[in-house]
Amino acid sequence: MARIPDAFIDDLLARSDIVELIGARVPLKRQGKEYSARCPFHDERSPSFTVSPTKQFYHCFGCGAHGTAISFLMNYDRLEFLDAVEELAKRVGMEVPRDTQQRNANPDLQDLYAAVEAASAFFRKQLAGSAKAQAYLDRRDVSEVVREQFAIGYAPDGFNGLRDALGTDPRRIALLERAGLFSKNDSGRVYDKFRDRIMFPILDRRGRTIAFGGRVIEKDDSPKYLNSPETALFHKGRELYGLWQVRQARSKIERLVVVEGYMDVVALFQHGVDYAVATLGTATTPDHAELLFRNAPDVYFCFDGDRAGRGAAWKAVESVLPRMKDGRQAFFLFLPDGEDPDSLVRAEGQAGFDARLQQATPLSQFLFDSLSSDVNLSTLEGKGRLAERARPLLAQIPDGAFADLMKQRLTELTGVGARASSPETHVPTQRAHATRPTGTAAPKRSLVRGAIALLLQRPALALELAPPLRFAALRQPGIPLLVELVELVHGRPDIGVGSLVDHFADREEHAALQKLASQTLPGEDAAWGTEFIDAITQLERQTVQQRVDELHEHVRQGGFGALSPAEKAELVALQASLRKL
Repeated sequence: MARIPDAFIDDLLARSDIVELIGARVPLKRQGKEYSARCPFHDERSPSFTVSPTKQFYHCFGCGAHGTAISFLMNYDRLEFLDAVEELAKRVGMEVPRDTQQRNANPDLQDLYAAVEAASAFFRKQLAGSAKAQAYLDRRDVSEVVREQFAIGYAPDGFNGLRDALGTDPRRIALLERAGLFSKNDSGRVYDKFRDRIMFPILDRRGRTIAFGGRVIEKDDSPKYLNSPETALFHKGRELYGLWQVRQARSKIERLVVVEGYMDVVALFQHGVDYAVATLGTATTPDHAELLFRNAPDVYFCFDGDRAGRGAAWKAVESVLPRMKDGRQAFFLFLPDGEDPDSLVRAEGQAGFDARLQQATPLSQFLFDSLSSDVNLSTLEGKGRLAERARPLLAQIPDGAFADLMKQRLTELTGVGARASSPETHVPTQRAHATRPTGTAAPKRSLVRGAIALLLQRPALALELAPPLRFAALRQPGIPLLVELVELVHGRPDIGVGSLVDHFADREEHAALQKLASQTLPGEDAAWGTEFIDAITQLERQTVQQRVDELHEHVRQGGFGALSPAEKAELVALQASLRKL
């Protein structure tokens, strides 16, 4: 899969006005050199969200959301990366390089999308002509509006309905077979996979049909639901039925309800609950969890109250825990025996269903209740068992207030901490302080930090330095990172603050760089260049002094004769260099 060149992304972001982009979606108020607003990614009463026109970068001091114009479009408009790039490129009159259109550039995949869409149109046409299928939807109170909203169709009875209509040549038959719409028997005969079923098209995040779910009309038929197999277009562990419709119905999605069946989603929409989605015949996967939270801060998992339902809920817990950043919430709603979301919302209406959601069990409570269901917490043994069960799960929660509160709750239940502050965690820090030469490390460390902070305000400062970087040999914390930042800017001269920080997104340095980038440095912008060069000059002097000290140590141990002729000449040159620096 082709990548969009970094140079194109840097140029695109340099031409984009992030204030204009965000201001069209979020009310911004000017505060000095920057703009502020209440964060659009979490609920807050006072503004902690800032947008910098000079850095072309946004940052929320409350929830930590940050990034470039591209990441804002991805998170706010819920676009895929390529779609966000294309949207931004249109705004500034640029054209995305043709060889980077990824899936769009693959004519074979385009033919596959077209074949699946043709099948969807065929099923919708069949529904219009089937009294039997329409009567079923009438009995389920599915209105014409909702039928159209979900593009519901009908697969006719018989083995060749779709094939006769669309399989006009061997290539078309092969395409439809690759799309999962045909089955093949032992003798090699190809026939329609979906027969006499209500058809629910599954749409991707761009609204394209990629697969189908089919439901029987007669209750005694089986299987009740039949789904498309995995194909080049469709991976069931990454898609959610109904998400496209939710995004079309709501500009801001405050919560999502996860149910199990297609008809559950349709029925909830029919009764005004237009924020329901369904997993596609599989348990909640980590990809599902990420997709859910990327679209809404609050997620409600709605399952049967039986053993199977609670098992499904636990699988959801395992997928959700590593994604429980601060500001996100997960809840579990267990239904009465014999009820499903469809029957419940038809009996109680939207108000009744909303009332049940208000009583849903928070993830924290469900987790500890589940882990302690067979444990006697009145005994030390029981408390120890709960602590050992909970620790590996709590360790998966991202650092933050929620993680701290969950560990605190474990301590309340058992009297045992979650090893958040184990000795191993602090030994390296203590040793670092113990071996630090008195009065030297703190100034050096702040000098490197200051240079990095300046680069994160104005990356182009790095272009003032000509390679090779003399200070790269300095043995001091932060020097490798400073060198990497300078080299990165040299390789991408137009890189902006947001892209510079995002380059480290999967690394431990990311949080510190994000914090530095969001700071407003004191002093005038015009003085930053002088300040940066001064810091680099001091680092270079420390590098020279470091080498001089090494050579002097050789002399101390073995006399001046211990140095080679080259080292003697080097020492003289270095001492002269020190005087200049």
